[in-house]
Amino acid sequence: MPSEPSDWSLYRSFAAVISEGSLSAAARLLRMSQPTLSRHIRELEEALELKLFTRSPHGVVPTEEALALAPQANALAAAAQALYRTASKPLGENGGTVRLSVSEIFAAHIIMPIVAEVQRAHPDIVVELVVSNRMTDILRRDADIAVRMTRPTQDDLWAKRIGDLELGLFCSPTYLTDKSPLIEAKNLFDHAIVGFDFPAAYTATFKVGGHTLTRDQFTVRTDSDVGQFAAICAGCGIGVCHVPLAERFGLRRVLTDDFAPKVEAWLVMHQDLKEFQRYRTLFDALDASLRLYLGYAQSVRKNSPQKPV
Repeated sequence: MPSEPSDWSLYRSFAAVISEGSLSAAARLLRMSQPTLSRHIRELEEALELKLFTRSPHGVVPTEEALALAPQANALAAAAQALYRTASKPLGENGGTVRLSVSEIFAAHIIMPIVAEVQRAHPDIVVELVVSNRMTDILRRDADIAVRMTRPTQDDLWAKRIGDLELGLFCSPTYLTDKSPLIEAKNLFDHAIVGFDFPAAYTATFKVGGHTLTRDQFTVRTDSDVGQFAAICAGCGIGVCHVPLAERFGLRRVLTDDFAPKVEAWLVMHQDLKEFQRYRTLFDALDASLRLYLGYAQSVRKNSPQKPV
């Protein structure tokens, strides 16, 4: 009969091998020797009386039993990491580790000045940045705080709506110099368009002149928002950008009256972390600074009526 392993580190090692696909990569991730990691997997297999991995020329392959256990193992690993972060400093101190989840474009161009300002004022706060366009699970403590562009639906979350993020169609200043005029929405499809490879929930709002933008219309496709932004800045075509970010980089807006969707912006944190000073400090700093960032788009549009290009 299987016995319950008493060492949680066995599950952490198991989760690392699942995510990395090889013993050597998992050992590097956990900063332990490969023999130690192999011993952890062997001990877990013996305790559970299961074969968890088979060897292949390219690493190790998880068995069906391993894949079934992976979600629970990942939850244990996340909970252990969250415990260490929470215990890293006392409740009322502005010090210790805070794990922040943001999308690629926020990490590359928006968040880091806020983090720098917080750390100048509170040098004992350590920020772990989770950069991903996927939704992190705050309840499972994959992150302590997250910036989200969708309304949170989970219970036990402390969520604060910080505004609306306006999106627009932009291109580089030089893109249109040798192109046909872009005066009406129907003219957009005569141009090169930068966009996604696989649609997401928010891309359903990408409609121009009654037509939904689809991947077949794009001449450059990538699911990386940083990659899309770089392609637009380089003159590859017209694409969707945050209005305040595009204005900051001097991009040229087109079809303002035909395309100006807004998405809700939220700050999210687990309810249990509200009483810890370091989490509140970063949360409040993000709240104040991101409100300014989001409000910039509204002031630009109010003071800059569209001109045909």
